[in-house]
Amino acid sequence: MEGFQDTQATQKIFRLRKRIRAVCGGTSASKTISILVWHIDYAQTHFNKKLDIFAESFPHLNDGAIRDFKNIMLANGYWRDDCWNSTEKTYTFSETQSVIKFIAVNKLGKAKGPRRDVGFVNEANHAMSWEVFDQLLARTKEVMWIDWNPSDEFWYYDKIQNHRDHDFITLTYQDCINVLDPRIVEDIESHKGDANWWKVYGLGQLGEVEGRIYKGWNTIESVPHEARLERYGLDFGWFPDPVAVVGVYYYNGGYILDEVLHQVEVSNRELAGVFKNLPKALIVADSAEPKSISELKAFGLNVVATAKGADSVRHGIKAVQDQKISVTASSTHLIKEYRNYLWQSDRDGHLMPGVPVDGNDHCLDAVRYAINSLVPVIRRREAIVQSLPSFRPKTNLGL
Repeated sequence: MEGFQDTQATQKIFRLRKRIRAVCGGTSASKTISILVWHIDYAQTHFNKKLDIFAESFPHLNDGAIRDFKNIMLANGYWRDDCWNSTEKTYTFSETQSVIKFIAVNKLGKAKGPRRDVGFVNEANHAMSWEVFDQLLARTKEVMWIDWNPSDEFWYYDKIQNHRDHDFITLTYQDCINVLDPRIVEDIESHKGDANWWKVYGLGQLGEVEGRIYKGWNTIESVPHEARLERYGLDFGWFPDPVAVVGVYYYNGGYILDEVLHQVEVSNRELAGVFKNLPKALIVADSAEPKSISELKAFGLNVVATAKGADSVRHGIKAVQDQKISVTASSTHLIKEYRNYLWQSDRDGHLMPGVPVDGNDHCLDAVRYAINSLVPVIRRREAIVQSLPSFRPKTNLGL
């Protein structure tokens, strides 16, 4: 493809030949982008083909595969607005009449829909069950792609791994190091001392779910109208670390988290503009940047620094762990951080509880700042509930 900077990852993808093509790998390994490049090339060189790309929700598609697809097409001068149907999430290649369609799995039902020539399940370990994938595979004529981060075992390892008509490769950041920003490479390699993290995200090898910090969160479609906005958590960043803003709502005895912003190279003026267009609430920000907090206050925002001190990170994590948490489906970066947030381990793989892996936790830091600031309120609610008589009418106290 002219105009696209080739990588080892792309070359390896194009060498795969079998019907099922499984691609696992670490962070910044270009798994999805390389598979999308293959899809574009296929659609441009084959007539009247149907290619379906699946992910767990439309927010994940919009923030992932659709965005990457459009960026690749634009970079190569291929994109045409009149070929894109934003309602159906389809792109029709005018020269071949082949169609790429993006489908949210939560809208798929029993997967007993129309057949396709090519399928691609993005982040397969989170996107669907084996039963749904098996239905899709039976309705895919030519090629089925899957990709994932190997943070734990899922149906691939016992259902597909020994399939005879099956290709498997592992990609790492080294496979696209020629196009990665050196600062991203430096950030990845700074984790070499953490055996558990490095095995999965550095080397792309199967790891263990052991060591996850947060568990049991629920995903919901949106914030209910009855939920009350309590705080915004704000973690400052620039590049490669993003600015992260998360809204924290109280609802039905628990908290709902809604990702508002996750973006690199956002100035404080631009950040203030974001908050000006949001419902008003106290902003609890990282105290490590007093200058930024001062600038946001100068823009008329109600911002306070999070309390820090000895063991503040551990205590903040504990405060979050103690709550009933739900996350909106649109909070794609927050959900990814939640699934991959681990306690550090030493070079021998022994966990170090109380010391989280630093780096991929920007939204989670924002959550921790906000909820930690709510701890006195939480305790007050608990005290009120405990003081009530055991027999009482079921009324909403609005606490």
